[in-house]
Amino acid sequence: MGVTGHKIKKIRAYVVSGGGGDYHDQEEEHWIVKQVSTPMSIYPEYKQTRTSFGINALKTLVVEVEADNGETGFGVSTGGYPAAWIVMNHLDRFIEGQPVENIEKMWDQMYKGSLFYGRKGIVMNAISAIDLALWDLLGHLRDEPVYAMIGGKVREEQPCYATGPRPDLAKDMGFIGGKMPLTYGPDDGETGLRKNMKQAEEMRKKVGEDFWLMWDCWMSLDLPYAQKLMQKSSELNFKWVEECFNPDDYWAYRDLKKRAPNNMLITGGEHEATRYGFRMLLEFCDMDILQADVGWCGGLTELIKIGNLAESYGKYVVPHGSGIYSYHYVITKTNSPFAEYLMMSPKADQVVPQFQPLLEGEILPENGKIKMNDKPGFGVTLNKNAGLQLIEKG
Repeated sequence: MGVTGHKIKKIRAYVVSGGGGDYHDQEEEHWIVKQVSTPMSIYPEYKQTRTSFGINALKTLVVEVEADNGETGFGVSTGGYPAAWIVMNHLDRFIEGQPVENIEKMWDQMYKGSLFYGRKGIVMNAISAIDLALWDLLGHLRDEPVYAMIGGKVREEQPCYATGPRPDLAKDMGFIGGKMPLTYGPDDGETGLRKNMKQAEEMRKKVGEDFWLMWDCWMSLDLPYAQKLMQKSSELNFKWVEECFNPDDYWAYRDLKKRAPNNMLITGGEHEATRYGFRMLLEFCDMDILQADVGWCGGLTELIKIGNLAESYGKYVVPHGSGIYSYHYVITKTNSPFAEYLMMSPKADQVVPQFQPLLEGEILPENGKIKMNDKPGFGVTLNKNAGLQLIEKG
C-alpha cells in the first residue's frame, strides 16, 4: 500500500429522513419504536414509544468526501442537522486539502479542535461519519476493502446474534443468540419485573437451554432493579444484561459487575465515546464486553484504539449494531468473536438490510453468519434517490 498522491478536494454533508443511519426513524408499528424501557419511561406521555420523546428527531447524517481525481467515499451516522452544520462550518477545515492517507492526523485535529464543546454526542457522530467516509475513500483509491487495510481477516465467517423481540425466530434463521428489548423498567415496579421474567421464561422454553438470550436495558435502570433483573435472569441462563444505566454512571456499572453471578456478563458502551470513556469501563467498571458503536464512538480510527485497549485487558469488543461498518472491524479481531445484527424488519421476522433504503449492496447474514466480499472501501454505495438533503456551508 503506497501513498496515493491524492488530496481531499471537497467534503459534503447530507441529512436523510426515514431510516438509514438513524434506524429508529421508523413507523409506529415497528418493534424498535414500540414500548421499550427507556430513561423517559417514568413519564406516562413518553412511555409507549421511543419516537414519542424524539429518538428520531435528529435524522441520519451522511458525509461524503471527494478526492482531487473525483473519487468519493462516504460515511453514515446519526446527528442530522446539527451534526451536518458542524461538519460544514467547523470540521471541514481539518479535511479539505489534506492528503487522503492522513486519517490519523485529520482525526486528531477534529477531536482536539472540538474539545471545548465536543468529546461525546453529536460532535462525535460528526467525526465518526467523516472518519468512515475517509476510510471508504482510501479503500476506493487503493482498490482494497477496509478490512484488508486494517489487518486482514482472522476468520472467514463471522457468527452473529440478533437483536429484536423474537429470539425464537432468530434461532430458526441460524443466529447464535437473541437480545430482547426490556419492556418494563423500574417505574413499573415489581409487577413490571414479573412481566419481564414471564416473557423471559416463555422465550427460554421456545429456544431451549443452549441458545443465548440477553436483555437490552437501554440506559433505563437503577441499581436495585438491575440487580433483581440480573439475578432472576441468571437463573434462566441469560448471557448478559446490557447498558443498564446512564452511560455516565460508572459507579452503578462497577457495583453491578461486582455483584454479578459467574454465569452473567455485564456489557455496555453503546452510548460511550473515545478511548477515554472506554478506559473507564475497563479500569473502573471491569466491563465484560465493550459495545462501542463505530458511528458514534469516533469512527473506525478510534474503534481500533478502543479494541486494542480492551484486548490488553482480555475483554471482548462487540460493536453495537452498526452493520457493514462494524463487520469490517470485527472480522479482523480475535477479541471480537461474534457480531450484532439488528433485526430491522418491523416484526423481526426476516433478515433485511439495516440501512435500507440508504445503502445499496449491504452484506447480510446467511444462516446467522457474515461472509465478507472483496469490494473496495466498505463495499456499499449510496442511494442518491433516498431523499438526501445537501446542507450548505453557513
